[in-house]
Amino acid sequence: MIRALIVDDERLARAELRRLLAAHPGVEIVGEAANAAEAAQQVAALQPDLLLLDVQMPGGSGFDLLDALDDAPEVIFTTAFDQYTLQAFEASALDYLMKPIAPPRLAAALERAAARLGMAPTPASTPRKLFIRDGERCWFVKLEDIRLFESEGNYTRLYFDGAKPLLARSLLALEQRLDPQQFFRASRRHIVNLAAVRSIDSDDGGGLTLRLDDMEVEVSRRRAAALKQLQEF
Repeated sequence: MIRALIVDDERLARAELRRLLAAHPGVEIVGEAANAAEAAQQVAALQPDLLLLDVQMPGGSGFDLLDALDDAPEVIFTTAFDQYTLQAFEASALDYLMKPIAPPRLAAALERAAARLGMAPTPASTPRKLFIRDGERCWFVKLEDIRLFESEGNYTRLYFDGAKPLLARSLLALEQRLDPQQFFRASRRHIVNLAAVRSIDSDDGGGLTLRLDDMEVEVSRRRAAALKQLQEF
C-alpha cells in the first residue's frame, strides 16, 4: 500500500486528486496540506511514501518544501505551469503531471512509484535520499551514491555523479543522520562514504589517506584509530 500525501493550495485540486486516486486501491491518502509549511509538518508526522506535490504555491513552492526536508519521500509533481518541467526532472521526480491531470498519466506515475517503493526498505533513522537545490538545479540523491561530504562553513558540498553542489546544512547536522558504519568522519571537514574508498595509504607518522576514484582525503590522526577499528578495514 502506497501512503500518499496531497499537497496543493487549491481545495478543488486536492478534491480532484482524491477522486482520481479512488480508482487506485493500492494508494492510501494519509493526509492533505495546503502549503509548504503545513506539508512539512504532515511529512514529519505521517511519514508518507509519496507526495503528490503542487509546484507553485503561495508562501513557498514545492521545491522549497523539498529543500526543507531531511528525508524526502518519492514525489510526483503536479502543476499547471510547464516551465517547471526541466527543473522537476533534474530533481529526479517520479513524474510530472500537468493539470488537469489525465487518469492514464496518473496511473502510469503510480506504477512507477510502486516499482520504486518496492525496493528494500531503508532504516527509519536514515534518510532514503537527499533533495539538493543549488541555484537553479535540483537533485534527488541516494545517500549511497554520495562519495564525499565536505564542510564549507554552515554549508556542505556533496560529491556524486560528477556533480558537487552545496547543501544548506552543516556537516554536523548531516552526520547525525548518517549510518556510521557506512559514512566515516575522516576529519573536521570531511565525511567519506566507505564504499567509495578504493585504497588506504598510511604514512610513518600514523596518518592515513583515503583514495577515492578522483580525489584523496586525509584522515586526522585522532580519527585514524577509529577507522582501523571498523570491521571493513
